[in-house]
Amino acid sequence: MSDMIVLNDVTKSFLSDRSIKDKDGKPHWFTAVEPTSLTVQQGEIFGLMGYSGAGKSTLLRLINLLERPDSGQVIIDGTDLTSLSASDLRIARHNIGMIFQQFNLMSNRTVFDNVAFNLTVAGYPRADIHKRVMDCLEIVDLTDRAGHYPAQLSGGQKQRVGIARAIAPSPKVLLADEPTSALDPATTRSLLTCLREINEQLGVTIVIVTHEMSVIRRLCDRAALLHQGQLLEVADIRDGLIQATTPIGKGLVHED
Repeated sequence: MSDMIVLNDVTKSFLSDRSIKDKDGKPHWFTAVEPTSLTVQQGEIFGLMGYSGAGKSTLLRLINLLERPDSGQVIIDGTDLTSLSASDLRIARHNIGMIFQQFNLMSNRTVFDNVAFNLTVAGYPRADIHKRVMDCLEIVDLTDRAGHYPAQLSGGQKQRVGIARAIAPSPKVLLADEPTSALDPATTRSLLTCLREINEQLGVTIVIVTHEMSVIRRLCDRAALLHQGQLLEVADIRDGLIQATTPIGKGLVHED
């Protein structure tokens, strides 16, 4: 397998409360991601796991440059995103779908129009949009909800619309930020089955952030264990067991 995602020594810091100064009287910066290097293979489902504040979501957002790294490289399918112009980056992002924790659907648009929006932005041929939207809604089993509005949907259905919207432009990479945190256990299982089927049928590489070890065990091939902005290790997952070796990694694995 080839590498779909390569992170080379990426870092990210944020300015803390301006009233907080370091010993030299300068504003204090909080390091969310220490120098981190990892690879995700084509077609893999890769998890980012760790305690609150570990840097999981920040690292995920570095992959599509929603957060630009302070240093290091982000390479997607052989293209260094950190070297692209703003216009070229917008084009490159068409290959990277995003699923959000709080769905991020447009409340005044129907399910159909929410999915179609990403296609319009990506410059998809207008004559082909209807078929592509319905194909994506069929993948997530929501064709009968095409004319509904988000307020008429359950949480699980809203997240499925988010998935359909993310896969509509046929991305090579799908990023998911805590996609099951607002869902009940039964709906979570159904959603994970949907993501696994998308991975197998479409060959999409998936990176998922979650604090739920059951999600990692059920869905992922490998997972990065993060702690206070540092990458502790990359653990293999075999038969639902996470093969962690560091003490903190073992604590994360056995906490659930």
